[in-house]
Amino acid sequence: MSTEAAVAAEPTTPGFPGDTATSDLATLTGAAAPAQSQLRRNLKRFLIGNKLNLIGLIIVVVFLILAVFGQALAPYDPYAQDITGSKLLPPSASHPMGTDELGRDLLSRVMTGSRISLQVAAVVLTFAVLFGTLVGSLAGYFGGIVDEILMRFTDMFLAFPALILAIAIAASLGRELHWTMVALATVFWPWYARLVRGQILTIRERDFVTAAESLGLSGPRLLLKHILPNAVSVVIIQLTLDVGYAILATSSLSFIGLGAQPPSPEWGTMMSTARNYFREAWWYTTFPGLALTLTVFAFNVLGDGLQDALDPRSGRR
Repeated sequence: MSTEAAVAAEPTTPGFPGDTATSDLATLTGAAAPAQSQLRRNLKRFLIGNKLNLIGLIIVVVFLILAVFGQALAPYDPYAQDITGSKLLPPSASHPMGTDELGRDLLSRVMTGSRISLQVAAVVLTFAVLFGTLVGSLAGYFGGIVDEILMRFTDMFLAFPALILAIAIAASLGRELHWTMVALATVFWPWYARLVRGQILTIRERDFVTAAESLGLSGPRLLLKHILPNAVSVVIIQLTLDVGYAILATSSLSFIGLGAQPPSPEWGTMMSTARNYFREAWWYTTFPGLALTLTVFAFNVLGDGLQDALDPRSGRR
């Protein structure tokens, strides 16, 4: 039997078709459930097992639609000012979320701000996942001195509180949104490096990896084709959770003036300006804050639901 055939005989993981992790029961019986059937069961468990999962999914879908089409769907130009007759108007039929100190429609600005939040989260987490996975994979697979060097390098970043480190980096680089992305990517990637390293170390002890190595399969081919795919489900779960954290961190930095700058409709920037008008215009802080809260909540619920559905060792069933 060839190396590929031997390893391909391994059953798939419960989460993703095409993964090559070994199920202990399947190893003993020599059979595994079809990947598509397992995926359907996971989706059913996700959607039916907890009603909060469905609520979180709906909110995330709405957020994504607004992020892509928000500015086109907005009833007004989010940057158009009207300080003569529309300054700090309370919620009404014409302005459901009211207006700000420059007469700009808050609903339009909140809808447009979702795109900024999604863009920042996408850029930050793409870099964090790719670089963190690279570092963690090399450390976990090669071990020894490679592991020591890479993990001590990672520990340098983990030694600082994440938000404090992000503030320090953003403040030193400049008060612009792209520097905020750099700062957040710097504090997110070490967690993925640690996560992936731990998964690689665990998967390397599995029987199917030992069998593949005994048949002569090693190096990048073994890592990329048979080990890394089995860490995907855990990374995706963490990624889903981190979308909310990345959006929250972006708004936090913008709130203190280290992220998006006015007149950007970024939610943190809007709340930073709105705090000066809190007594006379409660809606100014309330609606951007509510949008931020619901988005973070939805991604957290979605991540928890995915963990319950895809992780066979999760406690809730």
